[in-house]
Amino acid sequence: MNDTLTVPKDKVLAAYFKAKSPRKVMLENLFGIKTFQPEIKERIKSFDDVLRENGIVKLDFEKSCQGLTTDEVAYKQVKEIVKAFNEGWTPDWTNSNEGKYYPWFKMGSPSGGGFSSDGYVRWRTGSFVGSHLCFKSSDLAKHAGQLFESIYKDFLTLNS
Repeated sequence: MNDTLTVPKDKVLAAYFKAKSPRKVMLENLFGIKTFQPEIKERIKSFDDVLRENGIVKLDFEKSCQGLTTDEVAYKQVKEIVKAFNEGWTPDWTNSNEGKYYPWFKMGSPSGGGFSSDGYVRWRTGSFVGSHLCFKSSDLAKHAGQLFESIYKDFLTLNS
């Protein structure tokens, strides 16, 4: 006999947040620890959070960037940002129906300078971005672009 028990998520979350450590561990084992973690946009507020999410020690990352130009460091940072926000998702390049998104920025302004986030773009047949730098949703692309605008600026403007 293979019976399935369905429990509303809000009830499981309520039980978890009221529980003491041993019961929390039991619930994490039953439903998976990700069930009880905040959404990715809530977990990541800084690049340090990106490193933590990806299991990278900050000092190790900094050492790996020694001797690199600003845009090269920014490229490494963008790769880590995309990896963290995608939570294991990788694009299926054989599926043209699957959306692939990246942040879109306006370069310049009426005064002749500036760099600002301007939403997202869905990837189509002509790619304007490295394929491994896309996000699984437009919401994540826009959020990451806004949150890490300065890193994207260093990456896209090829500052040395």
